[in-house]
Amino acid sequence: QVQLVESGGGSVQAGGSLRLSCAASGYTYSRKYMGWFRRAPGKEREGVAGINIGGGTYYVDSVKGRFTISQDNAKNTVYLQMNSLKPEDTAMYYCAAGKGTSWYDTGFTSWGQGTQVTVSS
Repeated sequence: QVQLVESGGGSVQAGGSLRLSCAASGYTYSRKYMGWFRRAPGKEREGVAGINIGGGTYYVDSVKGRFTISQDNAKNTVYLQMNSLKPEDTAMYYCAAGKGTSWYDTGFTSWGQGTQVTVSS
């Protein structure tokens, strides 16, 4: 059973930065793919960024150039560095894990509890 624990959320003003962390444990498969999703109040869940075990990344258009996903395989931790934050980035952010090599062929089967990000104008 894969366990994911997020941290690093908080409240910032527009233009500020936050770094989210996701510590993973319990998985044994080699084709690990990690992703970050978010859900804003009244909106559907949105995929934000993903990374495969080789470091290949995916970003949704709205965060390209502002967010960076990275990983420390030795620590089994994935990070989401969020810069130039906007009020529309306000959401609960979730870490997810699955088996795959790209965003499009990964079925995310494990989810964290989420961490809140609030950006004020």
